[in-house]
Amino acid sequence: MASMFLNAPCNVGAIKHFDCKNYVGLRASSNQKLDCVGHTIKAPPRRRFIVRASERRDESMKKMGLTDQECEAAVVAGNVPEAPPVPPKPAAPAGTPSVPFLPLNRRPRRNRRSPVLRASFQETNLSPANFVYPLFIHEGEEDTPIGAMPGCYRLGWRHGLLEEVAKARDVGVNSVVLFPKVPDALKSPTGDEAFNDNGLVPRTIRLLKDRYPDLVIYTDVALDPYSSDGHDGIVREDGVIMNDETVHQLCKQAVAQAKAGADVVSPSDMMDGRVGAIRAALDAEGFQHVSIMSYTAKYASAFYGPFREALDSNPRFGDKKTYQMNPANYREALTEVREDESEGADILLVKPGLPYLDVIRLLRDNSSLPIAAYQVSGEYSMIKAGAVLKMIDEEKVMMESLMCLRRAGADIILTYFALQAARCLCGEKR
Repeated sequence: MASMFLNAPCNVGAIKHFDCKNYVGLRASSNQKLDCVGHTIKAPPRRRFIVRASERRDESMKKMGLTDQECEAAVVAGNVPEAPPVPPKPAAPAGTPSVPFLPLNRRPRRNRRSPVLRASFQETNLSPANFVYPLFIHEGEEDTPIGAMPGCYRLGWRHGLLEEVAKARDVGVNSVVLFPKVPDALKSPTGDEAFNDNGLVPRTIRLLKDRYPDLVIYTDVALDPYSSDGHDGIVREDGVIMNDETVHQLCKQAVAQAKAGADVVSPSDMMDGRVGAIRAALDAEGFQHVSIMSYTAKYASAFYGPFREALDSNPRFGDKKTYQMNPANYREALTEVREDESEGADILLVKPGLPYLDVIRLLRDNSSLPIAAYQVSGEYSMIKAGAVLKMIDEEKVMMESLMCLRRAGADIILTYFALQAARCLCGEKR
């Protein structure tokens, strides 16, 4: 539908250097006649013009070939093309009461009234660069579905893993963290397989770095995938998790991963003093450039169940409450922050994520280091299950949960939704 502009009176006597043949889109009304002499238009008083928009909304109005001076002269002379009229005020539904306006100086809704305004004032943004993609790997050639985590697999380290990383990189996710499913025959009470230079994780790191040199690889530093007891540390015969002896093993594990090409080693064990010991071990071997992401506030949570199924790493007995934090505790996280910072951590992580937004904010407000949040397997699986039951919109809840982690203060998010969420973000941009 064409946009019509009302005729405007024109008192222009003559406009020099104005070729009426090229004056496209500005014409005299039907009962008037323009006299053209060379490059001059002599128009009688009250000459009226009509400016028409394109017949199609997606086409631009044609230019008239005028100089800036000619356009200004026409306006000064009163020949002002009119814009569309002010739209009428939308009517309220029948029955709406007539009330006086509230005497408000501040109306916060003003800044929310359109998508453009909301985007302009958005305080938190989400990007594929904020995601670290956790990937489960195993020795097999085929990818094995993980029943408790729909859409996740134990990936064959030579085949499926490379394909999954390629998909992630295509949508801007260039950071991964590796979790191995270790054969039971290689597990032991002291977890020595953790620092085997030719073990599953070091081999995988070398393969990934050979294929994708700029890929940022995070690794997990803990004994539970390698322990016959399923705990993060060495277990004494009375069931006590041995701290310092475990740290000794963790240092060797971190060095083996760094040798293979890991960019960031991530101690998730929650042993006391392990960050400082690992930093010293890495530096002694010439790996000053390798970062440490410490699981600073890792809680003894019930949200880890699907993950333990993925790695077949449930504790053979007891629980992990003597080394992981009590979910009831908040201030205790500050103690862990101070220790990890003083020992040389480069990144501080909170795990789980969404149930611990207050702890993420606590770390953000009390440290200048980057903060990471781990949206764990239980959080992921609950969203997936709710979507299957059609109780929630999977995509909207997924994106909202990730945005909440960022809003709370997380710089990076370890999430099994990394690929799916990045695809949504890329789709929005298109």
